Amino acid sequence: MNHNFNPESLMMGYGYKPELSEGAIKCPIFQTSTFVFKTAEEGKSFFEVAYGKRAKRPNEELGLIYSRINNPDLEILENRLCLWDEADECAVFESGMSAITTVLLEFLKPGDLLLYSNPLYGGTDHFINEFLPKLKIDTIGFDPDESIAEVKNKIKASGKADKLALVFIETPANPTNHLVDIESYKNLAKEFSSANHEVIVAVDNTYMGPIWQHPLKLGADLVLYSATKYIGGHSDVIAGAVLGNSELMLRVKTLRTFLGNMAGPWTGWLLMRSLETLKVRMEQQQSNAVKIADYLENHPKIVETKYLGLLTEGCEQYEVFKKQYSGTGAMVSFSIKGGEAEAFKLLNSLKLIKLAVSLGGTESLVEHPKTMTHASVNEEHLTKLGVTDSLVRLSVGVENYKDIIWDLEQALEKV
Repeated sequence: MNHNFNPESLMMGYGYKPELSEGAIKCPIFQTSTFVFKTAEEGKSFFEVAYGKRAKRPNEELGLIYSRINNPDLEILENRLCLWDEADECAVFESGMSAITTVLLEFLKPGDLLLYSNPLYGGTDHFINEFLPKLKIDTIGFDPDESIAEVKNKIKASGKADKLALVFIETPANPTNHLVDIESYKNLAKEFSSANHEVIVAVDNTYMGPIWQHPLKLGADLVLYSATKYIGGHSDVIAGAVLGNSELMLRVKTLRTFLGNMAGPWTGWLLMRSLETLKVRMEQQQSNAVKIADYLENHPKIVETKYLGLLTEGCEQYEVFKKQYSGTGAMVSFSIKGGEAEAFKLLNSLKLIKLAVSLGGTESLVEHPKTMTHASVNEEHLTKLGVTDSLVRLSVGVENYKDIIWDLEQALEKV
């Protein structure tokens, strides 16, 4: 009798054969640099696929070569991550930024045009605006208040419409929770594509994933994660991931091979451990966030609270939310009355919530985006996007929500 198991059930053992590892119930850490071939012909065949000289044949298993190319911990992890987004292939990297930069470097070349959403994570913004121009790659950013029609006009006015190669979207946006309609930008990409030139759409799904949004199902060609965040979920490992169809992922994996920025066996093992509790962790974090956002929304010292669960029916952002998301997430941003001094007073007065960058961990984390994660972004542009001196970003953890609220309450009393 056949049964389609849910991803959270398959996380316990999918892709792993205990009989190949002395019957161990959990996948061991394969701490090895290289692997032995049975024959020279086998080695040749493995390298042909690994170096992109030919596509993998139906039912052909990619053999183990060298841990820069593949490793059992890495491959099993990648197979399991594919289940959430229903992707053909996955590539795991040693950091979220290595995943992002590898995609940008693979699908952009000198003379190309990149279209990207604002705001972005500070590291991504810096790479796009400070490094890509050195490669003679042009970039156009679009803001939350710009319509699709306005964005199309910007592309055409640039004189580089025929050079548009990649659309990079971060949704929800870090740190404002602004939503971007993936389907609309996929249609834009198709409009600027031609018979021999396809514009790729890549979506950073770190804030939602891989539980509450599935960009590949919404038309995206690639989905990216800082796996450090919810996928890792314990603030003890740095990693990134890219998923998509086999054709595009062959290009991503081939460049990863030569850049050497793949994740190692320890990282793979740690992330496999984390995947087993991914859904229960994220559901608890979301449950907490709903209550905390409601508390902040009604606090007299808070000017505005940005949380997907607070979107009101009838607005454009609510319509995007209903179309794209199955949950409201666990990221809350809020603006306190005053400015940097008041925000810092709040941050310095917290007792349970940790003052640290990153997000998605089991512990609640709080930070000041303008002077921390987004410090390298143009200040005037940040202010325009709502990333002001008074904005605080909160990643809600799995603690008892009453304790988190108590901590916020006692800190706000000191402001």
